[in-house]
Amino acid sequence: MIRILLAEDQIMVRQGLKLMIESDPEMKVTGESDNGKEAISLCEKQMFDIVILDIRMPVMDGIETAKVISARWPDTKILILTTFADNEYVLEALKIGVSGYILKTGDTESLLRSIRSAFTGGLAIEDHVAANVMPLLMKRGETKQADPSLTPRERAILTCIGEGLSNGEIADRLAISIGTVKNNTSQILTKLELRDRTQLAIYAIRHDLV
Repeated sequence: MIRILLAEDQIMVRQGLKLMIESDPEMKVTGESDNGKEAISLCEKQMFDIVILDIRMPVMDGIETAKVISARWPDTKILILTTFADNEYVLEALKIGVSGYILKTGDTESLLRSIRSAFTGGLAIEDHVAANVMPLLMKRGETKQADPSLTPRERAILTCIGEGLSNGEIADRLAISIGTVKNNTSQILTKLELRDRTQLAIYAIRHDLV
């Protein structure tokens, strides 16, 4: 069962999202809040696999809430939810290390797909949002040359991460075990002095590995 915290200040929207999420029997909204501060309080009391944060909430917005949750509960996956397809919001959310950025205008299947992707370690970004943001990420890159100390396998795994693949999907594509994927990912993080999988994905895009 995937345990989900849903933070959205509009009650009707929150109820609609809850119905969409729980249409999948493997997902359960086990916590609800209408602002970021309350969401953090709930995280202190119980464990969540996924936290879905509306980017615009009273008291504490989604970006600031994501910063706190990412720092205090690094194993909890975060999805940012918004109606605003704003490139800078997307970039800021990715820098924090969130697992995805989804729009409220998406359908049930896209929402569930994003949750599954985040839960399995993937990076979930709506296609048309990604199309706008990826060029910006590449422009902001300081160099097009990837670290030469990366082995061919590490480069291949980094490419897969940049494409948003989960560990299982990477293992299948490269015909290696999930354990090997995890070990190599840890080695890549150490070599590149990066914090998390999202930063690896951004690195891969900036250095022409995707």
